[in-house]
Amino acid sequence: MGRYGGVFGRFQERCHGCVKAQNNGTNGVRIDGRPLLARERRCCMKRGAMPGSVAKGSNMPKTSPGNFFEDFRIGEVIRHATPRTVTSGDVALYNGLFGPRFAVQSSDVFAKAIGYPRAPIDDLLVFHIVFGKTVPDVSLNAVANLGYAGCYFRKPVFPGDTLSALSEVIGLKENSSRKTGIVYVRTTGYNQDGAPVLEYVRWVMVRKRDEAAPAPGDHVPRLPTVLDPKVLSEACPPIDVSAYDFALAGSPYRFGDYEVGERIDHVDGITVEEAEHMIATRLYQNTARIHFNQYIEGKGRFGRRLIYGGHVISLARSLSFNGFANAFHVAAINGGRHVAPLFAGGTVFAWSEVLAKSELPGRSDVGALRLRTVATRDQPCADFPLKSGDDYDPSVLLDLDYWVLMPR
Repeated sequence: MGRYGGVFGRFQERCHGCVKAQNNGTNGVRIDGRPLLARERRCCMKRGAMPGSVAKGSNMPKTSPGNFFEDFRIGEVIRHATPRTVTSGDVALYNGLFGPRFAVQSSDVFAKAIGYPRAPIDDLLVFHIVFGKTVPDVSLNAVANLGYAGCYFRKPVFPGDTLSALSEVIGLKENSSRKTGIVYVRTTGYNQDGAPVLEYVRWVMVRKRDEAAPAPGDHVPRLPTVLDPKVLSEACPPIDVSAYDFALAGSPYRFGDYEVGERIDHVDGITVEEAEHMIATRLYQNTARIHFNQYIEGKGRFGRRLIYGGHVISLARSLSFNGFANAFHVAAINGGRHVAPLFAGGTVFAWSEVLAKSELPGRSDVGALRLRTVATRDQPCADFPLKSGDDYDPSVLLDLDYWVLMPR
């Protein structure tokens, strides 16, 4: 169970739905046979509300407004609702929305030939589903999702696997306006066996319920800038490169054909429509209001619904096939920034730069490329737009730093 395992305990209900473990000699196992967690919380009420039944005639609400900045506490662990069994139907819908063409995720026959038991679920679909679990507890009242760090994939996911998620609050910082604050969480996604499949940190700007409320904490965590290549192969089985059909994969280029500093324009563009970005976000059970509720967002800062930032990541990844067709596995995301919002009707383009190359300990079958992929809005990337003076070029939507694996 990674960082959350090996704890002896039982659960005791607290106010505001907090669940904590206490030692009772049960060998750290629930009645369903799964390990207990050190500090678990499932928030569905305002802090100060008492859990349990509601007295007749009470006006206590049974709905949840989501957590506001002052509701979080450093060190708390949130156990997110709704485990999700991933199916081949999810894969088909994801492919229809984004059009990824990587052979390993597209073909059971191709995947089996090189060493997988079957085609694995696209790495970013796994990321989005785990991310979606966290939204009702972490970012339902968010102004914006600001960035990612320390994301790495620890185990492949296949159709039929069930994903669930836990998040630990690792940092809090109130903004100077006192209207919002930044919440830092480390999230781990697990499969049905309790094995971690994904871990990442993200930080999000969250509204306060009461601007006069004191800040619940003041700590900005230190985060890794680059993940160690030693952890990059955890979710990739040994690959039989002799059975890897480069013609079927769509490109002859492999690890040794790329140079540090090389830049590639991915050429194509994809226009985003209103319906498809909402369908994609629903696919992940992401409930953030800013993506769906035009009645409310029409009166807000932008005057319209904001497209989920992960939508841009998946579009950029799909576009990168033209140039990196054999980069079959996203092994880790070192960091990422959503530079600007995207709205329906915008066309996404992308380009990438090879930042580094790394051999993997004990692996002669695959190598790792560290890529920087930049996505733009309504701006083709032949001239590799990035900066304008000290600021980003106005067209830039996404600046993503990540590792991919490629046959050697």
